[in-house]
Amino acid sequence: MKTKRLVGVFVGCAIVLSACGDDASESTDTTVAGATDEMPEESSGEMADDSATEEATSEVVATTAAPEADAPSEDVPQAIISLSPTATEMLYAIGAGDQVLAVDDFSNHPAEAAEKMQGLSGFEPNVEAIAGLDPDLVVTDGTRPDFLEQLDTLEIAHWEGPAAADFDDVYAQIEQLGATTGHVAEAAELVASMQTDVAAIEGEVPTPDPSLTYYHELDPSLFSATSETFIGAVYAKLGLVNIADAVGDGNPFPQLNAEFVIEQNPDLIFLADTKCCGESAATVAERPGWGGLDAVTDDTVVEMDDDIASRWGPRIVDYLREAADAVIAAAPAEAG
Repeated sequence: MKTKRLVGVFVGCAIVLSACGDDASESTDTTVAGATDEMPEESSGEMADDSATEEATSEVVATTAAPEADAPSEDVPQAIISLSPTATEMLYAIGAGDQVLAVDDFSNHPAEAAEKMQGLSGFEPNVEAIAGLDPDLVVTDGTRPDFLEQLDTLEIAHWEGPAAADFDDVYAQIEQLGATTGHVAEAAELVASMQTDVAAIEGEVPTPDPSLTYYHELDPSLFSATSETFIGAVYAKLGLVNIADAVGDGNPFPQLNAEFVIEQNPDLIFLADTKCCGESAATVAERPGWGGLDAVTDDTVVEMDDDIASRWGPRIVDYLREAADAVIAAAPAEAG
C-alpha cells in the first residue's frame, strides 16, 4: 500500500479552510483523499427541518446503501497511525480499531484508543518518530502540507480529513474511512444510524417565534464560533440564532466582549470550556453583570463536553441530543 495512491471523492471541498488534495497528480504522492475544514485547536477538535417525521426518517436511512460484505483487499491498512482525534473516533466506530497502531496525544476516546498513545503530536508531528513505527497509513487533518510532503517522500500513505462544515461532510469522511480500511458496510451502517438519529432529534425540537438565541463559549476569554463553523451548523439544525454572527465579520471564531454578551442576553449559553478551563453554570453566574442574564436565571447555561464540541465524529449526535434537550426546556410552552 505504501507505493499506491488511493483516491476518494469528497463533495465538500468548496467550503474548506484547507485545500483538498490534487487527485489529478501522477507523482509518487501517496495521499488517500479526504475531506473539509478545521475547528480551532481547543481541546484536541442546515436549518432545522420542522417537518421531520417517521417517514422522513425512513427516507434518510435509505440514502446510504450498505453492501452485504466487504471484499478483502491487499491494500487494506493493518498499521494505522491516527493524528486526528476525530478520525480516531470514526475508525473505532466503524470497527477498524484493531488496525490502529498508535494515536496522537489528544485521541482520548474511546478508552482503548487512549491506550495506544505513544507521545505523538498531531499539531507538530515528528515524521521520524512516526516512520519508526512502520505504519502503512497515517490519518491526519490535512492542515500541515510540509508534513504530508515528508510522508510522500517516505512513501507512507496518508488520508486527510479536515474539519467538517456540516453533517454531510461528517458522513462522507466516515464512508471514506470505511472504504480505505475495509469496513464499507460498517461505515454505511453507522452513517445510516446517525442520519436516523439526527432526523429524529430535529423532529422533536419546537419552533418558537421568535427563535431562541445562544452563545457558544470556547474559552473564558469569550472566544466563540459563528454559524459558518461546523459547531454553528449543529446548532442551526435546532433553529437557534447565534449572537456571534453579528460580530463575526468573516472571522468564524471571533472574540466577544462581556458587554456585548450582556446586551444580547442570549436565551441559552453553551459552555465548551468545562474540561479545559473549569467553567460551569456557577462560574458564569459569578461573572460581573452576568448574574441577571436570562440564561443564568432560567437555568439554561449548558455545560458541554469540550472534546465532543471540538470534534465532528459519531459522538456529535450525542452533542446534538444534549443541545436539543436544552432547547426543548428553554422553549416557551406554547411553541410547537
